[in-house]
Amino acid sequence: MMKKYLIAIDQGTTSTRAILYDRGCNVVSAVSKAHKQIYPRPGWSSHDANEIYLNAEECVDGAIKKANANAEEISAIGITNQRETVVAWNKKTGEPICDAIVWQCRRTADICERAAKDIPDLIRKKTGLVADPYFSASKIMWILQNIPGARALADMDRLAAGTIDSFLIWKMTGGEKFATDFSNSSRTMLFDIEKLNWDAELLKYFTIPENILPETVPTSGFIGAHKKTGIPIAAAAGDQQAALFGQLCLNAGDIKNTYGTGCFILMNTGRNLVIPASRLLATIAWNMNGETVYALEGSVFNAGSAIDWLVSKAGLAKDIDEINKICNETNGSGVFFVPAFSGLGAPHWDMRARGLICGMSLDTGKNEIVRACVESIAYQSKDVIECMKNETNAGVNILRADGGACRSDFLMRFQADILKISVARPDNIETTALGAAFLAGLAVNFWDEAKIKSFEKKAEIFYPAMADAELCERYGEWQRAVLRAK
Repeated sequence: MMKKYLIAIDQGTTSTRAILYDRGCNVVSAVSKAHKQIYPRPGWSSHDANEIYLNAEECVDGAIKKANANAEEISAIGITNQRETVVAWNKKTGEPICDAIVWQCRRTADICERAAKDIPDLIRKKTGLVADPYFSASKIMWILQNIPGARALADMDRLAAGTIDSFLIWKMTGGEKFATDFSNSSRTMLFDIEKLNWDAELLKYFTIPENILPETVPTSGFIGAHKKTGIPIAAAAGDQQAALFGQLCLNAGDIKNTYGTGCFILMNTGRNLVIPASRLLATIAWNMNGETVYALEGSVFNAGSAIDWLVSKAGLAKDIDEINKICNETNGSGVFFVPAFSGLGAPHWDMRARGLICGMSLDTGKNEIVRACVESIAYQSKDVIECMKNETNAGVNILRADGGACRSDFLMRFQADILKISVARPDNIETTALGAAFLAGLAVNFWDEAKIKSFEKKAEIFYPAMADAELCERYGEWQRAVLRAK
């Protein structure tokens, strides 16, 4: 039977989606389902991994049915996932031994503070990362130390631990394949991104036995068969690397920013592994056809989550439409909002920083605070991009934007102003799923590279208009506000 379609599973921090694409890269159907956000203690964040897996299966079934399609018509499945989030499960039963520890969780701050003193250079040299609870190593260590029976299961070779992609692959293949891809393994703080293996020195420091970790496989290539349907699983990629590919940032120097729960800025550095002198990250973008492509990355922890806070916690606006209206109708007032709700990410890496609003006067009201919150997303992104420009001596002329928060015209205009470069927003801003689809499609010859490049859509371009003097003043005030939040 003619293979008409391809499915991308986009497993995110708050929900899971399955999107069915046809050969023309048109979205034929899409199904999404949210999962619970679990906050056991202040600073802790967890997910029910089984709920996520069942949601993924339900979304795949729903997308196929919604398109009046059948499994025989589907060429492959591509998976993209929230990175760094850790699941540990019993290999014999296939059941998680505890809730998944989410990338935002700060419960392992003490472990990482010790690692930052003991082995910062080792972590930097081998993994391209910095010691922070954001990454997976300290989460796995915490599980082994704190979940009853975890260490015993590991000693009996009955424990599996990995990022969300490895759990989905395990479950979807009926336990036949325990694997992760290079882009996800490079986010664990346990993987040598130059030698491409789990690193013995780091495993020893974090007391993690290698037998509990998955096999590492190419980002694009056959991984295993979906047991329920027989459809090949042909790609797996961390969400931000998938978005980089989906934005067709295929050349060294190309840069994108995904405005999601956080902001994730990646610059393709090609086959050149750049271990940055600044506090940016080096990461594997993807591995395919025997070649590894690297990227520089800066991760901003709170972007869309800060906007959610305005609505759900502070009650300063009822929805994103009202937020956009407020921003467009409110003048810049010298109020600065540092949304360090879960610490500061790149380039600061201050896990104990907390949110701060400064510059208020008797004239300050909720509208000024709302606008300052949205502006903070652009300022945080500039912090990262300025470091990238310095590290690579690259002349960045355009930033490619995607993710939910980039729907805000105000934010895109302000981002262009603050960066003093153009910002391009494509018609299809859901580039994470698209990247997973492209990677899977290439693996099974559903598409070739020339074909996926032909799918590049016309983008709306936002041009900078702010005067240099105003830009310098505003950015200087922002930097002083960040210092106060540390």
